[in-house]
Amino acid sequence: MTATNAPQDKYKAVWLIFFTLGLGTLLPWNFFMTATMYFTSRLKAPGGMDDAAAAAGNATEAPPTPEEALTLLLVAKFNNVMTLCAMVPLLAFTYLNSFLLWVPQKIRIMGSLSVILLVFMVTAILVKVEIAPLPFFVITMIKIVIINSCGAILQGSLFGMAGLLPSTYTTPIMSGQGLAGTFAAFSMICAIASGSELSDSAFGYFITACAVILVAILSYVLLPKMEFFQHFQTNKGEDEEKQMDLLKKGSATEQTMSSSQNSQQKPSMVVIFKKIWVMALSVCFAFTVTIGTFPAVTADVKSTIANGGAWEKYFIPVSCFLLFNLMDWAGRSLTAVCTWPGQDSKLLPILLLCRIVFVPLFMLCNVQERYYLPVLFHHDAWFIVFMIFFAFSNGYLASLCMCFGPKKVAPHEAETAGAIMAFFLSLGLALGAAVSFLTRALV
Repeated sequence: MTATNAPQDKYKAVWLIFFTLGLGTLLPWNFFMTATMYFTSRLKAPGGMDDAAAAAGNATEAPPTPEEALTLLLVAKFNNVMTLCAMVPLLAFTYLNSFLLWVPQKIRIMGSLSVILLVFMVTAILVKVEIAPLPFFVITMIKIVIINSCGAILQGSLFGMAGLLPSTYTTPIMSGQGLAGTFAAFSMICAIASGSELSDSAFGYFITACAVILVAILSYVLLPKMEFFQHFQTNKGEDEEKQMDLLKKGSATEQTMSSSQNSQQKPSMVVIFKKIWVMALSVCFAFTVTIGTFPAVTADVKSTIANGGAWEKYFIPVSCFLLFNLMDWAGRSLTAVCTWPGQDSKLLPILLLCRIVFVPLFMLCNVQERYYLPVLFHHDAWFIVFMIFFAFSNGYLASLCMCFGPKKVAPHEAETAGAIMAFFLSLGLALGAAVSFLTRALV
């Protein structure tokens, strides 16, 4: 059976399942980021302090008690430690996932989703449980380590699985990941508009996350029953489309012969990396630039036209988080109908290199507090325009890299290539987190 007579993806069911699974990979982490205000509020020492700032103000009048000092330390370091506990396990387990392909795919994906669901159920329960600041801090960081470790395994497995299908089936994963951020940002705005308590909002966040992860689990259970998916799984992607992808390369005939001769051999990661290194390094650089700027620098931009009005309260949730995630999602989704420039074009890595211009552009917006650089772009409109192009280019160009990577290798190497691409994506996230400390310090 070839691609020409392969069964149809009825009602786009397989596409929607991959979209849901993509949503499930990043929704947990985005919900934890969205609930940062809730987590820091739970770290306040008991005894009547309204917030950490009040504690800091009291500290100028009298030496803080050990309990107050601990509270100030935990609150001040929460975001930095949270990022560290997220990115290091994400990178480590994405790397390990490349060597865990011998573990059955079902165990990797179902196991990861089940653990993530359990973590969010525990998190929702703990919203209603009083816990001292230090134990709460430790428990929260352990949960962040767990969800990002499982998310890394889930993400690598999904991209590897999508590598066996036509190239358009990497797009729903990237698009679903983009929606995760949009959903979290929209939830943040709704919470502000409702005026509800932080604890009530957080409980709603975590219950919603549980529901979405449960839907993802049910979707994966249905996936093997789809005739379209069964066809490509059974034939290991040896269909007409992938043969056409190979024929586009200069050494297509040689690669096709090599594929048939070595289809039973274990793919060499070094050999595969040599074929996809441009795409791998490109997606790594894309996310290094993005995370190196967003949200470390962008979230500290202040509106210059709000003058204390409602826009001041909504400026960052709307112009930074919601706008970024919407445009990033739009860019990822566009790759379903447009794949320019092509996989062998030198223009793709060049365009990604050009994105580095956004780093100084955002640093020269009205970021507060600032110590070294002047403000050249005062008006809010500059920041919004920069954010639109910054987010859209990230979603579109990074998604192209993730689509093209597995298509530059032989069909039996596609799953390993997908895992390698997922690793370099995670490497870019980790490098971006490290770079963000520098970019913010230089403003």
